[in-house]
Amino acid sequence: TGSTTYIDEYNEIVNVHNHIIEGIIPSSMREKVLSEVALLHEELSNILKGVYLIKDLTERTENVILSYGERISSLFISRFLDAELFDSRSFIKTNTSFVGSNVDIEASYILIKEAFRSLPKRSVTARFIATEADSDDVTVLGRHGSDYTASIIASALNATELVIWKSGVGFMTADPSVISKAYPIEKMSYTEAMELCNFGANVIFPPTIYPACNANVPIRIKNMLDPDFAGTYISNDEDFEAKTIKGISSIDHTTLITVQGMGMLGVQSVNGRIFDAFDVNGIETFFVS
Repeated sequence: TGSTTYIDEYNEIVNVHNHIIEGIIPSSMREKVLSEVALLHEELSNILKGVYLIKDLTERTENVILSYGERISSLFISRFLDAELFDSRSFIKTNTSFVGSNVDIEASYILIKEAFRSLPKRSVTARFIATEADSDDVTVLGRHGSDYTASIIASALNATELVIWKSGVGFMTADPSVISKAYPIEKMSYTEAMELCNFGANVIFPPTIYPACNANVPIRIKNMLDPDFAGTYISNDEDFEAKTIKGISSIDHTTLITVQGMGMLGVQSVNGRIFDAFDVNGIETFFVS
């Protein structure tokens, strides 16, 4: 926050963006897109300079800075595809302005339906950025917030299918880096997908499944490197429920903790105090027996 090294990094970002424009934007639109991006670059430059001058970076300011990558990249894609650009900050609302904030689903659904009332042929919006419902401060949905954003929008609009593109082939019967004979799972239920995600299958962010499941919107996981591959199809079709084991997942770096003792008997709120201790130390609890 007190170093001028940010200037070189900022200039490198600008150069990369300009090269992208030169590479993918048709010459007839290039000047217009350059001017659009230049305005966003100027805003970002002013914010970075402000952080440098006051030598303080708040979480709220960091959220705003992080949002520019998404806003600029979605602008590129929309212009390349000749699609209409929608600002996700205007319809994805959260309960707080912190990273990883909970989405206010009810408020977001209303705004999404209003924003997409007239659907163009192609639509593009930024991933994982939103605004706090009460203050309109920019917030970030956190890791895997992109999948979650797509699921919320698809569910609000009752889409026929939600397609999520990944670098992998979808869900596997086991971790292929551990089990060489693991193979892709063609079809599965929401519940099966959720269980595998919760216990180590790093395919999609578990909360992504909730909105789609509630709205009965099927999810298809596709491989961006092999678009013709069918991937994994997730829905509520009861025929997809496994009668036997369908997949095996594992979680690394996990510890089993046993808390016991006669001194715990009759102690008020002992369970709450145990989990408060985990929370303070940033320990995630996967399973309780």
